[in-house]
Amino acid sequence: MARFWQRTRLVLALAAAVVSAPSWAQLLIGQTAGFTGPVAAGVQETTEGARLYLNDVNARGGIHGQKIELVSLDDKFDPALTKANARTLIEQRNVLALFLTRGTPNTEAVIPLLDQAGVPLVGPSTGAMVLHRPVRRHVFNVRAPYQREAEKAISHLASMGITRIALVITDDSFGTDGLAGALRGFESAKLKPVLQERFDRARPDFSAIAPKLVESQAQAVLMVASGVAAAEGYAAFRTAGSGAQLVTLSNNASSGFAKSLGPNARGVIVTQVFPNERAMNYPLVREAHDLAKAQGKEVSPAMLEGLAAAKVLVEGLRRAGPKPTRERLQAALEGLQKFDIGGLEVNFSPEDHSGLDFADLSIIGTDGKFRR
Repeated sequence: MARFWQRTRLVLALAAAVVSAPSWAQLLIGQTAGFTGPVAAGVQETTEGARLYLNDVNARGGIHGQKIELVSLDDKFDPALTKANARTLIEQRNVLALFLTRGTPNTEAVIPLLDQAGVPLVGPSTGAMVLHRPVRRHVFNVRAPYQREAEKAISHLASMGITRIALVITDDSFGTDGLAGALRGFESAKLKPVLQERFDRARPDFSAIAPKLVESQAQAVLMVASGVAAAEGYAAFRTAGSGAQLVTLSNNASSGFAKSLGPNARGVIVTQVFPNERAMNYPLVREAHDLAKAQGKEVSPAMLEGLAAAKVLVEGLRRAGPKPTRERLQAALEGLQKFDIGGLEVNFSPEDHSGLDFADLSIIGTDGKFRR
C-alpha cells in the first residue's frame, strides 16, 4: 500500500509539473537599437521604461502563463547593422515581434524583412512620416510623427514673437521628415527660415555652419538631429557667439541628452510626444513612477515612451491568445481600438497604424529637468 501511495504521489507531482510548464515558456521579442553611439542615452532610457513594465508583467505571471523575454542587440545606430541584427532576431531567434527600434533610416532598413517574414514591429522610437503614410502593414507606431512636432515648434516660436528662426538638420530621411513639418510651420506663421543648413549624419561638423548662424542673427535654431550631434552643434554655436535659442525634437527627450548639453542646457526647448513625466493626473505617469520607485529609478520622458510601447505590446500578446504566432499578434494589434494606456487612447486599424496623436513642448530648467 505504501508503494502504491508513493507511485500515486509521483504521478500527481509529474502531472502538476506538466500543468505548470507553460509558466517557464518564453515569448521572445526582439529589439535592435543603438545602445552605444550617438543615441545611446535615449535608447537606454526608453528600453529601461519598457523593461519596468515587462518585468512587472512577468512578476505577475506573464501572459497566459508565459514570460516575455526581450532580446536586445546593439546596432550602434548603423542602419546596416540594424538590418543584420533584425535578420538574426527574425530568422535565428524566431522572435514573435520586433520592438523599439531607433532611428528613421534604421527602421526603414528592416521593413523588407518585416514584410517578408510577417513580423510586426511595435513602437519604433521614431516619428518619421514614412512609417505613418502610406500605412506600413507590419509597423505599429505608438507616438505622433516628427512632422507634427516640428510644425508645432515653429508655430510656438512664432507665437512668442520670434521671427528669425534657423534650421539645422541631419542629411538623412529623419532630417528631411522634420524639415517638411518645419516648413509647414513657417508657412502657417507667414515666415521663412533665416538659415537652412544640413550636416553629415555620420560625421557631424559644425565649424562651417556656426559662423553662418551668427551672421544670420537667428533668435532660435531648430535642430533635427540625434542627441550627440545636437549637443555638439549647440556647443559650437555658443562658442561662435550665437545666442539663438535651441529647439529640438522628442528623439532627444531624455535625461542623458539634458546632461550632455552641460552648461548650455538651461532654456533648451524639446518637443514631447507624451505627457509631462510629473503630470500625475495621467494614470500612465503615476504607473511609471510607481514602477520606477520600486526599482530606485527616476522617470524621464524617454522612459514614458518605452512604457507606453510596452503596454501596447503586452495587450497585443494578451489578445493573441495562449499560443501566439506572428500572424495572430499582427491581427490582435490591428484590431486594437480605444485602448487606454493611462489617459491616452491608442487606436489601430488596417488603414491607420499611427496609434497616438499627442504633441507638446517642454523646456529644460536650471536643474536639468524638463518643464512644461
